[in-house]
Amino acid sequence: MLRSNPHLIEINARLWINQLRKKYSEDITLSAIPEEELLKIKHLGFDVIWLMGVWEPSPQSAEIARKEPELIKIAKEIIPDFNAEKIGASPYSIYEYKLNSNLGLEWEIRALKERLNSLGIGLFLDFVSNHMAKDNPCTNEYSQCFVNASAEDCAAHPGQFFETEINGKKKYIAYGRDPNFSPWTDTAQLNFFNSSTREKMLQVLLDIADMSDGARCDMVMLTLNDIYEGTWGWLLNKEGIKKPDSEFWAEAIKKVKQKYPKFIFIAEVYWGLEWRLQKMGFDYTYDKAIYDRLKGGDVGDVRGHLRAEKLYQKCSVRFIDNHDEMPSVKSFGREKAQAAAIIISTIKGLRFYQDAQLDGAIVKVPVQFIDYDCPVDLSIRKFYEKLLKIVDHPAFHGGEWNLLEVDRFRPENKSNINILSWSWSQMRTVKIVVVNYSGETSSGIIRTKIKSSDDNTVLFEELSGRFISFSSSDIQDGLKIENIPPYSAYILDMEF
Repeated sequence: MLRSNPHLIEINARLWINQLRKKYSEDITLSAIPEEELLKIKHLGFDVIWLMGVWEPSPQSAEIARKEPELIKIAKEIIPDFNAEKIGASPYSIYEYKLNSNLGLEWEIRALKERLNSLGIGLFLDFVSNHMAKDNPCTNEYSQCFVNASAEDCAAHPGQFFETEINGKKKYIAYGRDPNFSPWTDTAQLNFFNSSTREKMLQVLLDIADMSDGARCDMVMLTLNDIYEGTWGWLLNKEGIKKPDSEFWAEAIKKVKQKYPKFIFIAEVYWGLEWRLQKMGFDYTYDKAIYDRLKGGDVGDVRGHLRAEKLYQKCSVRFIDNHDEMPSVKSFGREKAQAAAIIISTIKGLRFYQDAQLDGAIVKVPVQFIDYDCPVDLSIRKFYEKLLKIVDHPAFHGGEWNLLEVDRFRPENKSNINILSWSWSQMRTVKIVVVNYSGETSSGIIRTKIKSSDDNTVLFEELSGRFISFSSSDIQDGLKIENIPPYSAYILDMEF
């Protein structure tokens, strides 16, 4: 069972294994990852490893990727000894839900799970509901499980379908797609209005639940009935295929949890559909809204978002980095990225980090790359090590969270609008977080009560490791904080 507000780290399986092989000069597989590497993750306070990209890759997807000019250009820029073999298939173009043979034998996933569980860490794996690789074996064996088209449809909508031959007959199958973007031309679109497709994908989920502690489910909203109909109804309705009465996700989550009650579902979801999917049974849903608001830098928008219903926030995945986004150090700027990291690390929800984020990555590495060593920025690394140690405290997990209002320090000083603040209270411990999320020096009065019987109250500031003394007048009407530097923060510890 995960603690409240758990910490998850996304690790790219292929890159990690190749890095470990070079580091230890051994042919390391999943079950043989050195203990010290797992202990490093435990000591950082992570509850979960999402091991991204473990499934059998598609040969055709690898061929397509190795001919993609943009991927080749990026590879030549960031990989000194580049060769085409360092580009592989997209991990989201899954050939089969079997362990990538380059990572080890099939039993090694369970062996890794057992080792991680013994350290108090969960193992999460990928589930991609919308599509599979275009060359996956099921397109031949179960072609009805994919979106099929006629030659006329194919001609009328160029670039949306590919031609294949099944039992000596030409077939046209749709590429997987998000309706807002071009198709993924290394994938085949699953037909989610077909009951056989649903049964087979449910079985995949049950298999994943048997070997791991949770699933990060890719682009979940694409397989919701109304969205799916908006994308593919025009084609499926021609064949008399209608929208089902029930949602796949509601049924699948219920059936998986009947057999594996502790299994955790995370939805990658956008378009304001997070609450809807939480109600269907997802334990956590991506919170892209807070990412966008933090990146945009509008403190009022961030504060407004944090006024959302607490249960919704508890089930939100908070992040500023993942494999789909530019590294936060690059897209936010160094100081702003660190302030944003403090925010997402101290609010309610599942706190999500990427392994390269902890090393201060400034390059977005395409998911098709299978060999790349990220340079380490030691100052960023130390920042995250300190932050993660601070927020590992039980108060940030079992305590009560409250958003605090920030008043003007003086009537003429309006810089309080730049300051975000909240508290965590647990038994005799209170943590007060104060963040100046702006590029200007700011002051404010945090609307919170601090009890003290002395003329001076001393609070420990955890980020700097120093004690700050407040006079009785500084805490009489709230906590007075003056002249916080741009993008700086305080995490104040108060013990009773």
